[in-house]
Amino acid sequence: MKESLFLEFAIFALIGVGFLVRKLDIVSVQGQKSITNLVVDVILPCNILKAFLTADVDAIRDDGLWVFGISLAFHVFCILYGRLVFRRPPEGTRKCKRFAAMCSNAGFMGIPVAEGLFGLEGIALANIFLIPMRVFMWSFGIAVFSGSRDWKGTVKKVLTHPCIIAVVLGIAGMLLRVKLPELIMKPLNYLNACNTAMSMLVIGMILARIEPKQFLDKSVLFFSAHRLIILPAIVYGVCLLLPVSPTARAISVLLAAMPVAVNTSILAEKYGHDSLYTTKLVVVSTLLSIPTTALWSMLLLR
Repeated sequence: MKESLFLEFAIFALIGVGFLVRKLDIVSVQGQKSITNLVVDVILPCNILKAFLTADVDAIRDDGLWVFGISLAFHVFCILYGRLVFRRPPEGTRKCKRFAAMCSNAGFMGIPVAEGLFGLEGIALANIFLIPMRVFMWSFGIAVFSGSRDWKGTVKKVLTHPCIIAVVLGIAGMLLRVKLPELIMKPLNYLNACNTAMSMLVIGMILARIEPKQFLDKSVLFFSAHRLIILPAIVYGVCLLLPVSPTARAISVLLAAMPVAVNTSILAEKYGHDSLYTTKLVVVSTLLSIPTTALWSMLLLR
């Protein structure tokens, strides 16, 4: 539990630095977008590769299968959950909530938390959990916002996403027990080491957009309760009924408890939906996730 508290403090401090550099305009809006792209397209893929290539395949094999199955079932459930629970709001906000119920910010926040609590094994399992989410995000998620059924283009987008490519290469390398030369592993290690700090700085920059009055929106707080408490509680309850290890259970619950994905705002803006409201979902749920993630961590590690 002490390790969890230290981790949460470190994450909070890094988020605070990101908040300040954006508030003080040390990093511009365009600079924030560039840093986000750097994290998603370069640093996260390196983090994924490093995790799989250095993971013990025998240690995570059974847990990996359980985590993948739980994640797949969870994201299918979230699609149905979003349709049922968020069917009454206006179309613009309804689509945003349906997407946000399914897709979380687990790539940014979940992997650093998993790494801090479980090391390289945690990173590998977290990325296995993220496979279904990333597939649904760029397939069903795009269809929600655009109304498009261009599955050919969607499949291409999924298969060419840097994180998906890194997962495929990483799993193949892990199963084949590939050992890359030090000339390649050294820069990979350096980029991997940037992941937690850079990801949390981006989260802090996002939080810098918040205004106190945004907390007065009851529907945003209501949705955050679903995203941060109710959905992970369902995963926790199901995991207690399954013969899964404490590590697999903790990874599954923690990643299910992550806030709304940043891509929700980006896609809402692109397809002409309520991007302002969606930004409130992202920012408020991210801020509230700091204490809720700490509480889930303490519950799962006790």
